[in-house]
Amino acid sequence: MKITQRNTSVKSAMKTKVKAVTAAAEAKDVETAKKALAAAVPALAKSAAKGAIHKRNASRKISRLTKAVNAIAK
Repeated sequence: MKITQRNTSVKSAMKTKVKAVTAAAEAKDVETAKKALAAAVPALAKSAAKGAIHKRNASRKISRLTKAVNAIAK
């Protein structure tokens, strides 16, 4: 039960940070998106390290978020 609770907490925090990046990217707010991405990447990596999500899943999400932020930065 403790592992499930930890995973839920880690995933929830990760999802919140990912949503901040996507919201900023959709609003085309470059500075906010970059700051949110800088917070989301370590959260995704930590989730993968703790086993809450698979490492390839984290890598894929990081890649897609970075691509979205870079697209609005141009």
